Amino acid sequence: MIRFWTCLSACLCLAATGFAADRVAYDTIEAAKAAGPDFAIQGEYAADGCGVQVIALGEGQFRAVKYVGGLPGIGWDRKTKSTEEGDAAKIAEITSSMMSIKRKSPTLGAKPPAGAIVLFDGSEESLKAHWKPGAKKNEAGLLMQGCTTTDEFQDYTMHLEFALPFMPNSRGQARGNSGFYLQGRYEVQMLDSFGLDGLNNECGGVYTVVQPDVNMCLPPLTWQTYDVDFTAAKFEGDKKVSNAKIHFRHNGVVIHDRELPKMTPGGPLSTESAAPGPLYLQDHGDPVRYRNIWAIKK
Repeated sequence: MIRFWTCLSACLCLAATGFAADRVAYDTIEAAKAAGPDFAIQGEYAADGCGVQVIALGEGQFRAVKYVGGLPGIGWDRKTKSTEEGDAAKIAEITSSMMSIKRKSPTLGAKPPAGAIVLFDGSEESLKAHWKPGAKKNEAGLLMQGCTTTDEFQDYTMHLEFALPFMPNSRGQARGNSGFYLQGRYEVQMLDSFGLDGLNNECGGVYTVVQPDVNMCLPPLTWQTYDVDFTAAKFEGDKKVSNAKIHFRHNGVVIHDRELPKMTPGGPLSTESAAPGPLYLQDHGDPVRYRNIWAIKK
């Protein structure tokens, strides 16, 4: 279960009034200090037996998703929820008896064990040693989207940390989109799906194949984790005799423990086979950032 701590709830009524004159136009934000007042309101709130995720929709509007039992991954019954929309004053009314909380994945900052391949640790050396030409870091030393490893894998364990941009004026697949391609063949979606339904084209979904068991996407600009144990498909000649399998955790919670019956589109490899494949981090035009990536071949 994700560790979390409570903090003082945001002064939402003040935000609804005092911030209005200072509101600035924004669309794609990579740092909280530049995110504007709506970012301070967006987030998670909890009280005994219930949880709320507040999503910024741009222009001072929000959607509040209410969960019975608690937040996803910490109490929600995975069945009962409802939504309301409104301005900051409406959100203040909804969350007035709740505490604002921030969650942190229990695997955030996980150190590579002995024998692991350190694919990216922020250094220029790891970038040059493990990524094909074109892979880049930003000024903060974070790996940028649109890169493929030179290393190839069959059965492996992998850890990766990622941060999604804050894009309150965007919707759906235009909101912090990237993809984590296992073996270059099977995409687990990366997307700002905070508070959404958790479909197969949203964060944690195996794209076009299966949705996650629970949507564990945290708010944008929060560092999140993917941890996967991957078993490659097996072939006898050209015939597949067993599907690829994944045990997959998003922010410490198991969202997949299943077979993958087919490949997904858009990756660097076009056919499913017994051959090993790379890690590919898709460029969909949005500034998704990555750090602390390592793998253990089995």
